[in-house]
Amino acid sequence: MKVKLIKLSKEYQKQLGEMIDEWKLDQQINHTDGSPWAIFKNDYHDFDYYLEHLETKDTSQGFVPDSVFFLLDEERNRLVGAISIRHYLNEHLLKCGGHIGDGIRPSERRKGYATEMIRLALLECKKLGINRVLMCCNSDNIGSKKSIINNGGVLENIIIEDEKPLERYWIDIK
Repeated sequence: MKVKLIKLSKEYQKQLGEMIDEWKLDQQINHTDGSPWAIFKNDYHDFDYYLEHLETKDTSQGFVPDSVFFLLDEERNRLVGAISIRHYLNEHLLKCGGHIGDGIRPSERRKGYATEMIRLALLECKKLGINRVLMCCNSDNIGSKKSIINNGGVLENIIIEDEKPLERYWIDIK
């Protein structure tokens, strides 16, 4: 597996569209959620706007700054996932969001990409001075749970959020 985290640029506009379209179709058919939220909050068809507003910079409405990366399969020049790193936690994120939101496009799931993407994101967290990372996932999301645990995630507790059990894991970065 030859992958790396990249920042989105014009070079990857076509790959982004292919990934988002696949993901949205899966959401319609299988009623899956869109994570990370950062890549779905704006319409990618206006790419310049999308790129400019991909990362949160304005914290005036209670949002926290984040860094958004995409996982690129270098051998196929294909975007296989995305991850958002929140630079700090507000009250809501501490309860049920965490530092990292991530997702793998539907056709690339169950291939180890999520585990590797989180591993690479933890290196980025360390650069940001985040040494203890909170990650949350729905209890029924076995893939997310495994990729968090594979990266050292330790279950703190399970809470009920929107009438569904949500697991909260902490990862200590060494």
